[in-house]
Amino acid sequence: RACRSARRATGPMARNEEKAQAMLNRFVVAKRDANRVDMTKRPYLASECEDVSHCEVYRGQILKELSKKVSLIQNEGLDEHRVRDLNDAINKLIREKGHWERQIKKLGGADHFRTAPRLFEDDAEEVVPGRGYRYFGAAKKLPGVRELFRKRAPEREKRTRFEMLKGIDADYYGYRDDDDGVLEELERAAEEGSLQQAREDWEARKAARLAAGEPADEEESDGEGDGEDARRAERFQEALPDREAIERAILEKRKREMLAMLGGGDAGGAPKHKEEGSINLVPKSW
Repeated sequence: RACRSARRATGPMARNEEKAQAMLNRFVVAKRDANRVDMTKRPYLASECEDVSHCEVYRGQILKELSKKVSLIQNEGLDEHRVRDLNDAINKLIREKGHWERQIKKLGGADHFRTAPRLFEDDAEEVVPGRGYRYFGAAKKLPGVRELFRKRAPEREKRTRFEMLKGIDADYYGYRDDDDGVLEELERAAEEGSLQQAREDWEARKAARLAAGEPADEEESDGEGDGEDARRAERFQEALPDREAIERAILEKRKREMLAMLGGGDAGGAPKHKEEGSINLVPKSW
């Protein structure tokens, strides 16, 4: 009975104390929250924040949002407009992250441009490198974007004259074509074929001349003209004076000129050589 009465006496007191303690705890928590800066909403401009720790918190929030959106945009089953909105939001978050990193560096914090790893860089592609706008995941396969990333065929560069001359050697001019013996066999076969064709053509012309009543051999028909040419050449050779006749003619001419100068006789009455009839005459102008 004493215990029961003690419990009854202390029971309501314990509940009141617990209630008071709970109320005190809530008051302390509410006071602490009231004194705490609200970090759930980021400032519109990074330059408005003057605390490095707060800037780091906001940068961490941006990284979490980036990771979530990049994982969402990998789903190729999303609608086209949804993919475009996600890609725009990711690019906006990347720019905002850069602003906060500059503010952190300005306030004396860590230089994330150098020390932080390049997140989401492997999956992103840029149409114009260095211009900022990137395409992630399914955005790279959107209509109109796929053609931008299609690699063009490399243009063939025109070789210079020096580069073309570097590849020219003896083989280019065919100086060593006969070394392997293949060309010799081909030429021999072609020569035999040409001779056979020429022989057949000659036989056909010969048969045609016999049928027309002409000489059978072409050399016989050309023999008369060749003989006349030979006789004409012999007569021309005989008409030419030899060396001795030229020397005698020059000597006689000088004698006549000397006699005409001395007045000892007529240039036209100079004695004639005894063997004038037996030598080749020179032209009268000599």
